[in-house]
Amino acid sequence: MVIRQRAPQPVLVLVALLFSSVYAWAQAANACDLNADGAVNVLDVQLAVNMYLNLIPCTADIDTLGVCNSNVVNTVLTAALGGTCVVTSHSAALNWTASSSSNIAGYNIYRSTTSGGSYTKLNTSPVVPTSYSDSTVQAGVTYYYVATAVNTDSIESAYSNQVQAVIPTP
Repeated sequence: MVIRQRAPQPVLVLVALLFSSVYAWAQAANACDLNADGAVNVLDVQLAVNMYLNLIPCTADIDTLGVCNSNVVNTVLTAALGGTCVVTSHSAALNWTASSSSNIAGYNIYRSTTSGGSYTKLNTSPVVPTSYSDSTVQAGVTYYYVATAVNTDSIESAYSNQVQAVIPTP
């Protein structure tokens, strides 16, 4: 049996206003080569299954870094059978108007999966530009975002108006 390596395929990037999806096709050193041995085969499928079953830590970066689900197993299996390893990642791009206050140090960005719900702060220090990219989103989930202005005394404003981001399914 002769195994032939395919030449790397081009990387195609599609950008939308609020979301971006990247589809990468590659062979030899690619995301489906979970053991990094230069080939996608049954060993990678077994690793994907073990990660999915939480028998070993999830190190895959196919749907989202650290997410090992049945989609990841199917993607690795398809690649091992000679198909294409399709890697999908999503992000939400947020933009807002700067505060008119003169002593603003930056902004805090908060996210929830419930409208008006309990928000979690995404940044560790105030964001200085009036934009933020959340690359930790997962496919098929709807997120709700708010921002606050933080002044030079570290006093935070009330939440901004909430915006919704619907992340597409791969």
